[in-house]
Amino acid sequence: MEQTNQVLYELKEELIIVPNDYYASLLTATAATKQINTVKPNDVSSKTILSVDLGRVSTKSCVSREPSSVVFVPANVKQMSIEQVRGGAFEVRAIDPLMNLWLEYQGNGYAVGQLAADFGANLGIGQSKVEAALVKVLASASYFKLRDDISVVLGLPFLSLEHFEKEKAQLISQVGGFHVLNFRGESVSLNVSKVWVMPEGYGSLLWSEAQPKKSPGSPDFTKISVAVVDIGHQTVDLLMVDNFRFIKYLSKSEDFGMNKFYELISAEIEEGDSQSLALISAVNKPRGERYYRPKSASKPTNLDDYLPNLTEMFSREICSRVLAWLPERVTDVIITGGGGELFWDDIQRLLKEAKVNAHLAVPSRQANALGQYIYGEAQLRAADRVC
Repeated sequence: MEQTNQVLYELKEELIIVPNDYYASLLTATAATKQINTVKPNDVSSKTILSVDLGRVSTKSCVSREPSSVVFVPANVKQMSIEQVRGGAFEVRAIDPLMNLWLEYQGNGYAVGQLAADFGANLGIGQSKVEAALVKVLASASYFKLRDDISVVLGLPFLSLEHFEKEKAQLISQVGGFHVLNFRGESVSLNVSKVWVMPEGYGSLLWSEAQPKKSPGSPDFTKISVAVVDIGHQTVDLLMVDNFRFIKYLSKSEDFGMNKFYELISAEIEEGDSQSLALISAVNKPRGERYYRPKSASKPTNLDDYLPNLTEMFSREICSRVLAWLPERVTDVIITGGGGELFWDDIQRLLKEAKVNAHLAVPSRQANALGQYIYGEAQLRAADRVC
């Protein structure tokens, strides 16, 4: 702690007054990430890192920095009796594992993802992301066939510093340590030796900076004031970063996300369900393929009849919130999250009118998970240098 405060003092930053390594970790990771393209990814290949983006619609997880490696699992979780969850064990090798995720842990059974949705579990709108986080981490680790010692990187909304620190401590306490479970009929032992928790959206900054610059005019995010706007399902996360340093007192998460957009769409459809995975999937398909049939409906609804106007209206609401918050010195904004790509055309145009440069994190839905993985790499490299 004393060494970290010395570094912060030299950088003319405020000293650490909270009893954890969060700010020191950010400084360490961002410094390492400035050189991320000059370091070979396999430098830490012997150490397993699991990145888990606790999205409200999908849990995005990966064990490498390859975008194609990111796995999407619906965020639904259903606690059940062990007898109930074992009922599908006979299908364990017969179907896609992502459609039949279940596990037993500490005397309870859990269905995860589409299987949980089939049993009636919803997305948990309004709940803390700490709830069911451990089950999602264990399911992700087991799906990737991870065993023994691993490190885990997670993200949480930055509703306030106090709230973030409280939930961060809860996550570290739950996820860290030794876990024994039964995953789809197979015994699994995991020792989570390291747990890092980042503000949602920060991973997209790390990922964007790690990409090769496409043109001479591409900004160096380590040397400018940049904002990250993560359009998630439950929140819009607004992060302020100066010269690659996270500015906690200007950052926040607003309780306004894509769930409001899906509520607008479902209100236009008889028997529409804003938490339906089928509706959410249809909205994110290409134009001409956006058909949604609510349960019991005789024919599907063509969502293209509603989406253009609703998308324009919702984009304006997001931009009004962003511009009301955006510090004057910010020149560039990174757009990311599940809503980033969907609203990109409108948001880019609206921000351009405000003389703000917008950049889309690509791929926007995977960017946070990939950036979190890079953060884990940086942390392990820094730890190796200390050793």
